[in-house]
Amino acid sequence: MIIKKSSVLLILILLSLDVVQAQKVLTLKDVIEIAKRKSPNAQIAKFELISNYWSYRNFKRGLLPQVDFSGELPNLNHAFTKYTGSDGTETYIGQSYVSYSGSLKIKKTLGLTGGNVFLSTGLQRIDNYSDSSKTHNFLSTPVNLGIMQPLFNYNPYKWSKKIEPLKYQEAKIKYLEAVEQVSITAVNYYFNLLKAQLEIQINEINVQNYDTLYQMAKGRYSLGKIEENDLLQLELKTLQSKSSLQLAKLNYENAMYRFKSFLRLSPEDNIVLVDPKPVHFMVVDKAKALDHALKNNSHILAMDRQMLQANSELDRAKKANGFNANLYAVFGLTQNSKMLNEVYKNPYQQQNVRLGLQVPIFDWGLRKGQVKIAESNLSIVKSNVEQSRIDFQQQIYLQVAEFNMQQNQLYIAAKSDTVAQRSYVITKNRYFLGKITVTDLNIAQNSNDQARINYLKALQNFWTSFYSLRKSTLFDFKSQKSIEVDFNKILK
Repeated sequence: MIIKKSSVLLILILLSLDVVQAQKVLTLKDVIEIAKRKSPNAQIAKFELISNYWSYRNFKRGLLPQVDFSGELPNLNHAFTKYTGSDGTETYIGQSYVSYSGSLKIKKTLGLTGGNVFLSTGLQRIDNYSDSSKTHNFLSTPVNLGIMQPLFNYNPYKWSKKIEPLKYQEAKIKYLEAVEQVSITAVNYYFNLLKAQLEIQINEINVQNYDTLYQMAKGRYSLGKIEENDLLQLELKTLQSKSSLQLAKLNYENAMYRFKSFLRLSPEDNIVLVDPKPVHFMVVDKAKALDHALKNNSHILAMDRQMLQANSELDRAKKANGFNANLYAVFGLTQNSKMLNEVYKNPYQQQNVRLGLQVPIFDWGLRKGQVKIAESNLSIVKSNVEQSRIDFQQQIYLQVAEFNMQQNQLYIAAKSDTVAQRSYVITKNRYFLGKITVTDLNIAQNSNDQARINYLKALQNFWTSFYSLRKSTLFDFKSQKSIEVDFNKILK
């Protein structure tokens, strides 16, 4: 019999261990780290960074030499075509030929001037067919060196070389800010679940307390020591506490579902949150925070980019319909022959130089209007940027002031929680002695419950403010280090 009891006890112990092992105990730090790795917000931020990286990479590759092959293999033509005779008359004659061509070209964009240079080589063959014979001929261009250069036109490459690196730097900073925003979201999910967890504990205690008080009140009422109204109020609070417990459990299930969904955790995971540890307070200097924000915030880079883009559009408007010239020049060698092995012998020089001009004579003020629009847009951007800088500085000062205020707010919330708990114990004892009414007891109980929840809210506000300041400055004031990541590792 003893052996059987021991076996049963051992099984119960093992089962309890399995339950404990199935629990996933998480601290706030754990939740934030999981969110940075697995949350959909973090994944979206990563993919946006990768997209911006490839966009910038494509821009840089576009400025490197490009190698192209083009050809027609073959081009078959059997048709009538118009022919102009030596006397000026025109008629239609039949043509029947097959041509082949191929060329290899290396071209390079000149970002400084907006032109293009190229080096090419090519070979062509044509086979002519008639009723009685077939002839063929070869044309070679062993080497061609050419340039296509706009002389006074708008140069998009000049502006892109300034704007594109800034856009990519802005994208990298936005990624860091997005990661910090993930931390803020994780803090909110963590404390929402923790508050739901606390509300269950509070309501479970309240159910026990009011049930005990109600049972005692029934005895005191039967002895005539309390009024019927007091007994009814306690019965009502007992019923309300049971209803509140059911609602708290429902809210907890909802908070747990959202928590697991955000962190991409298994629905079967048994999550237990650890109460946050005491906060290590620090006082942040406003000037230092603003200095980091001006250097690291994507909003500042965005303003610089907007100014460059507005100046680029003004430059485009000034040059779009003004005096323009395009230079095209090709220098190279060429030769033709009926034999392939002779087509590269003793080649002839070939040159082709063309200068195209566009001179505006009268456009009814169209160009002037376009320039005025671009100048007006630039003035609007300047005004918006100046105001945005002022607003941004004020926002940083407010964030720092809010964060520095959290120490006192947490102290008040913690002290209020302690006082409310002590007050409730005293009030409950006084009620047992019949010195106060049940109304006073209810007030003390509500204050006690609210004080405990307010303390958690104060903690939540502290951590939200902490990560919001990190997001705005990309600086960790706790470790006194800039927030950095290995972008090469992320982009692999």
